[in-house]
Amino acid sequence: MPLVNISIPKGKPREYVKAIADGVNSAVIETMGFPHDDRYQIIHEIDSFCLEYQDRQEDRVMMFLIMRKGRRNDEKKAFYKRVVENLAKDPGIKPENILITIAENTDIDWSFQDGVAQFVPY
Repeated sequence: MPLVNISIPKGKPREYVKAIADGVNSAVIETMGFPHDDRYQIIHEIDSFCLEYQDRQEDRVMMFLIMRKGRRNDEKKAFYKRVVENLAKDPGIKPENILITIAENTDIDWSFQDGVAQFVPY
């Protein structure tokens, strides 16, 4: 159940945005074993000139996942690969135009509701 922040150029159709969100979510479930209903995504649509990824000007995606520590390197590598496969297929983004970064934290760093750290016993 990572919190996924996805930044894309502004002005894309709803179907394009949904294809990215679905492709990333599918990769999370398939490669890292998160439950199907653990979907926490924030899509940021940014003016193209404010989404700098070296000198790339084509469609590009930058994503930042925050998750509890514990995923193995092979799971993360599989995730990276699956994301670029999914997004190359739909909506057609070149794999070299996808940047992914992951930051990990611990159980105390999460509260899903009611001001309670659900992963930490009280």
